[in-house]
Amino acid sequence: MRGRNHRFPKIGTIDNYRHFWMISVWAAYLILYVIAEKVVTTDYYSVHIALDDLIPFCEWFVIPYCLWMALLACTAVYLLFWDAENFKRFTAFIGLGFIPVIIFDMIFPNGQDLRPLAFEHHNIATWLVGHIYAADSNTNVFPSMHVIGSVALYAASLYTPAFRRHKLHWVMLPLAILISISTAFIKQHSCADILYALPYSAIVWWLVYGVIFKKRRVAQKSERSSESAPELRASSELEQ
Repeated sequence: MRGRNHRFPKIGTIDNYRHFWMISVWAAYLILYVIAEKVVTTDYYSVHIALDDLIPFCEWFVIPYCLWMALLACTAVYLLFWDAENFKRFTAFIGLGFIPVIIFDMIFPNGQDLRPLAFEHHNIATWLVGHIYAADSNTNVFPSMHVIGSVALYAASLYTPAFRRHKLHWVMLPLAILISISTAFIKQHSCADILYALPYSAIVWWLVYGVIFKKRRVAQKSERSSESAPELRASSELEQ
C-alpha cells in the first residue's frame, strides 16, 4: 500500500539508520561556516559587477531569502526518515556544494559592500533584514550558497518520488529562482555570486546524480539480478 511507504522507521532496526552518519556532513559545514566568519572579517576582495548597481534594494525579498533555511531543514528531515537513498543524494549535494565553497572563501577571502547604510523604510521586513545583517557578515559570499542550496532543493524535488508525485518540483523551480534573486535584492550577494554559483551547481548536480549515485544504482541493479537468477532457474526447473 502507498501509505506504508511513509511509515516512521522502526526504532532499533540498524538498516533504517545506516545513513544517519551523513548528518556529520551538515555538522562539518556549520563548523566551517563559523570558522570562516571568524577568520574572514575586514581584509577581503570586494565582489562587484555593474549589474549590482541596477538592482534596487527591496526588503520584501527577505521572505523568500529566509524561506531557504526552512526548506533545507524540512527537506533534510523528511528524507532522513522517509527516503534514505535520496537523503544521501541531497546531503552529498550539500556537502560537495557547500564545503568546498567555504574552504575556498577562507583561502581567498571575499565579501561585498552593497548593503545600504540606512533603510528608507521601517517595517517588519527591514527589521528582519537588519537582524540578518547583524547575524551574517558580508563576507564569504562567492559563489552564493543560497543559489547552490536552491539547486539542491530543486534536484531533490525532481528525484524524490514522493515529491514528484505531489508535483512539488513545479513549486520548487520558481521558489529556487525567487530565493536566488532575493540575495541580490536584499544586498546579501553580488550578482556575480549568483552567476558563478549556477555552473558550479551544475557540476555538483552531474557529480551527485550522474556519477556517484548512478554507479550505485547500476551496482544495486546487478545485485538484484544476480539474486533473482537462482530463483528464476528454480522456477523454470519446477515448470519442466
